Amino acid sequence: MTASDSPPADDDHIVHSAFGPPLSGLQLLAATGVGVISLLLAGLISLLFGALVNEGRLSPAGIGLSAASEALVMAISTGLFSALVPTRRLKLIGAVASLLLAGADTTTMLMHGNGIMLLRAAAGIPEGILLWITIGMIARTATPERWAAILFTSSTVAQLIAAAILTAFLMPRLGANGGFGLLAAAGLLCVAFCLFIPDSFAPLPKGENESGAPPPRGWLALASILLIASAVAAIAVYLKPIAQQHGLSSTQADASITLGLAAQVAGGALAALIAGRTRYLWVFIGGAAAWLVTWLLFGIATPAWVFFAAMVVNGIIILLVPPFFVPMTIEVDPSRRTAVQSGAVQLLAGALGPLLAALTVGDKDVHGALWMGAGLLVSGLLLAAILHFTAVHEPSA
Repeated sequence: MTASDSPPADDDHIVHSAFGPPLSGLQLLAATGVGVISLLLAGLISLLFGALVNEGRLSPAGIGLSAASEALVMAISTGLFSALVPTRRLKLIGAVASLLLAGADTTTMLMHGNGIMLLRAAAGIPEGILLWITIGMIARTATPERWAAILFTSSTVAQLIAAAILTAFLMPRLGANGGFGLLAAAGLLCVAFCLFIPDSFAPLPKGENESGAPPPRGWLALASILLIASAVAAIAVYLKPIAQQHGLSSTQADASITLGLAAQVAGGALAALIAGRTRYLWVFIGGAAAWLVTWLLFGIATPAWVFFAAMVVNGIIILLVPPFFVPMTIEVDPSRRTAVQSGAVQLLAGALGPLLAALTVGDKDVHGALWMGAGLLVSGLLLAAILHFTAVHEPSA
């Protein structure tokens, strides 16, 4: 069930689809909004969980456990739904998941200690389901890297706006509960988004005796994504102590992190601009080279302005590279069954990277995370290159 990449006759259909009918602008906005809300907490963890620690409701160790468990459950939910659940009755499934997420965020306002950790893990289920809907839309478009870039960029902008609202208005008055109240309101907004998403997506092709799981080469592509994304996550979680060991004050370190987050918007916009015009491997190679240079600068003595400049470059690459994971998975698996698993793998990397980095850092020196990240990055890039150069000899699908 493959549609032409030529523009549809109806001008309202602005998303060209490789599988199934094209989507209207309203359907695109709604499906993207669902994914943005599913990822909203990811950019607010340090603010909200840090506030819970200050209020005595969560231990410092609980930050890592809560964040890792929520990301892991979200990844498992997205992966299982992508492999096992038909993409039908999406409006109902999305609305129910949105209500469950709003309920989990509201209930978090009443919890302490282990209750918070268990509840955040449970919240990963509806978050993963909502992300599954958005990834299903992205994987079926003719230029999935463009729509992945739009999702990541929109998520970053939403996280920046939410962080500004929290720090300026809600948290000074309500503490962490102000933040979780905002997340609960976003969950209710997501119910409205779900009214306008397509009620079903066209099924992805598979052989008569095949399951919905990726083929062997697809699993290798997912392993490459896991390595690269884990490298980024391993270093991202230690950016503040890295900045302070570089000689920056706590205020300067916070400013550099904020600057890097703002730079991600530019990276996502660049990815959307070059999508469909640039081969993914060149993006990977250029991004990896830029990352290795910036991580080297993070680890050696340089003036503060050099560190800030490196943070800007790091931020740009963080959103430039991931959208091109999707065309890599499509090259090795044209059925796109691997593509719909890419989001779950990136979530898994968000938990795995920090755990691996924790094995390499000490109380006074966290530079081991840089070496760990570099090793993971190079390994992932080599695997991607091997898959690419072996795929060119295979018959095209």
